Amino acid sequence: MLLHFIRADIHILVFLLVTLTSFCYVATSLLDTITSSSYILKDPETLSSNNTMFHLGFFTPSNSSTFTYLGIWYMSKSSLVWVANRNQPIKDSSSGHLKISEDGNLVVMNQQNQILWSTNVTNITSNTTAQLQNTGNLVLQENTTGRILWQSFQHPANTFLPKMELSTNEITGQRVKLTSWRTPSDPSIGDFSMSLERLNIPQVFIWRGTQPYWRSGPWNGQVFIGIPTMNTNYLDGFYLDGEGPNNGTYYLSYNYANTTMMYVLSPDGNFHETYWDYAKREWTVDWFAISSECDFYGKCGPFGSCDPTNSPICSCLRGFEPRNAQEWSKGNWSSGCVRKEPLQCDDRVRNNSRGGDGFVRLQNVKVPDFSQWMSSIAYDCRTECLANCSCIAYAYDSGIGCMLWTGNLIDIQKFSMGGIDLYIRVPSSELVKAFQNHVDDISQVKLQEHSLFELEKLATATNNFHSDNKLGQGGFGSVYKGRLEDGQEIAVKRLSKTSGQGAEEFMNEVMVMSKLQHRNLVRLLGCCIERDEKILVYEYLPNRSLDAHIFDPPKQKALNWEKRFNILEGIARGLLYLHRDSRLKIIHRDLKLSNILLDDELNPKISDFGMAKIFENTENEANTRRIVGTFGYISPEYALQGLFSEKSDVFSFGVLLLEIISGRKNSSFHENVESLSLLGFAWKLWENDNIRSLIDPEISDSSNKEDIKRCIHIGLLCVQELARDRPTMTSVISMLNSETVNLPPPKQPAFIQIQTMLDVESSLRNDGACSINYMSVTNIQGR
Repeated sequence: MLLHFIRADIHILVFLLVTLTSFCYVATSLLDTITSSSYILKDPETLSSNNTMFHLGFFTPSNSSTFTYLGIWYMSKSSLVWVANRNQPIKDSSSGHLKISEDGNLVVMNQQNQILWSTNVTNITSNTTAQLQNTGNLVLQENTTGRILWQSFQHPANTFLPKMELSTNEITGQRVKLTSWRTPSDPSIGDFSMSLERLNIPQVFIWRGTQPYWRSGPWNGQVFIGIPTMNTNYLDGFYLDGEGPNNGTYYLSYNYANTTMMYVLSPDGNFHETYWDYAKREWTVDWFAISSECDFYGKCGPFGSCDPTNSPICSCLRGFEPRNAQEWSKGNWSSGCVRKEPLQCDDRVRNNSRGGDGFVRLQNVKVPDFSQWMSSIAYDCRTECLANCSCIAYAYDSGIGCMLWTGNLIDIQKFSMGGIDLYIRVPSSELVKAFQNHVDDISQVKLQEHSLFELEKLATATNNFHSDNKLGQGGFGSVYKGRLEDGQEIAVKRLSKTSGQGAEEFMNEVMVMSKLQHRNLVRLLGCCIERDEKILVYEYLPNRSLDAHIFDPPKQKALNWEKRFNILEGIARGLLYLHRDSRLKIIHRDLKLSNILLDDELNPKISDFGMAKIFENTENEANTRRIVGTFGYISPEYALQGLFSEKSDVFSFGVLLLEIISGRKNSSFHENVESLSLLGFAWKLWENDNIRSLIDPEISDSSNKEDIKRCIHIGLLCVQELARDRPTMTSVISMLNSETVNLPPPKQPAFIQIQTMLDVESSLRNDGACSINYMSVTNIQGR
């Protein structure tokens, strides 16, 4: 019986001791603060954050029985996120302890009271406390002011926690960076580190010592574009900010409200995205920064591109070849590639229509390192790069702007998805090869530069070329309004397979428009040649073509004389640029009202260069047996003899001018009983000094009657029968802008009779050697 009571008392005592011990352990583990007077943390005691997620205490690595460290872990010691005394472990078997020292610093000491680690803050009071926050951040702060003196987030180990900030100061060079463990069981500082770099366009780098090992690609405000899997799932997580040019510090952080995630830099230099598996009570790896050989920095050397789906994975960029062919063939790609032919960037070549540099596009890539930033729109990237002989590549991202490269192109990787397009500068000979690989039915292409759009992206932009987005229909096919992913509005001209404009006209327009830039020329953004498609992509102009305004009575009212004169002057300046001021000499050969597009301010832009002809600098006239153009606008020497020159465009401009002033079509003029064409009608009124009858009633009451009459005079000079009698566009602009210039009297125009014009048309149709391109007559609704 006594024994029974003794045993019972022992059971009660053990229960009370266990309960009390558990209570004391829970109580101590729930405390999140150390003070200078009341708390010393010893092994195996722990400090816990208020939310009980993070714990601070001493630990011994799994494969070590002698070394002890102070660390912070999440949920369990198998998920350590920070280590204090990484390079100064407690080496004896006795316990270490953590306390606030007399000078106010937080210190780790061994049993001999040697300081192995300290927060090492100077000029502080001893009245401090240390707190483990709910974020896993250990902070040392002043009691009186609450000012934070030191925090573990600014001295991270190998783990990037939510709300932690990786930072770099471009002025001082000071960095908050991750450093790997030496081995999985050795938390001392290892070979690898991670930091924020290239602050003009920030990127994250992993370094092996001082050498780059991996990089994220540039930050575009939402994601790092060199990580193809980093998509909209991250938009509420990562952010990058800076404190301006005076401070010079940039911060990268992330925060996920509904999930527990963190990132770890492993001892082998890889960077892991991990999440906490509550069922298994462990961290599970969800993503690796380095998942293939191509992820290693500069795997294929300068001017090499790495594609993990290819064998071999490395290839030289177009226009380049291996620097060391023998090494390259053996799989040693470190020496990279060199250019096959030198670039041709000089004034002599840029002014030569048969030479010069251009760009080939590499799609869906991780762009090279060492980019230079320029705030600009996409079109200006190409212009800026082409104008700078040192620029060898460019790219554009709507969140970044222009990126330009002037040095070696290093660390390019081809993605199956994601990334952006990189435009690589090459000599003209490479452009010919590049485009011939895409267009089999053209044997010789003088293409200078181009931008290739993916058919899928254009289909998405136009809602699969839906009829609701159709802007117009012509013999060439249809024009659709579209919107790209970045919000840019475009006009998509899709040539039909039965179009009178075939591969030659398509290529001609791409070739010509890629070389031209002027405010009065429509801008070609690129083209698409996938499958059997021939698609041209232009800037979108909301006010349709000029004929839709001039020949539509309700819209005529909106075009007063000042607006019409502005349109005439803009067209004239665009033609002058083509004939004299551009680096090429271009004859348009299809100038008409429907090929003049209007922007939102009714500024004119010349479009449709499918019939255009590039002249050599020494050429003034050319001959052809293939007559192209539109009935009513073709000059007589071109229609009857196949001769064309800049004076052919001047004739078309004269017709266009008379149409704008009169509001009447030259090609379908039925107003006169004598069967006169518009040109003939204008000539008769001019001779009879009755020019007022030619003027559109909507502008006939204008106070600028003398200016209108002067413009009609200029128009009649432009449509004279002999090319030598017509003025140049230089003279036309001078006459338009000067009231003091004495204009010579005009001579009788060509094609004054409608029947004469029809006879010319008929003869062209019946001549097997020549054909007029009636398919170019369009009814475009605007783009």
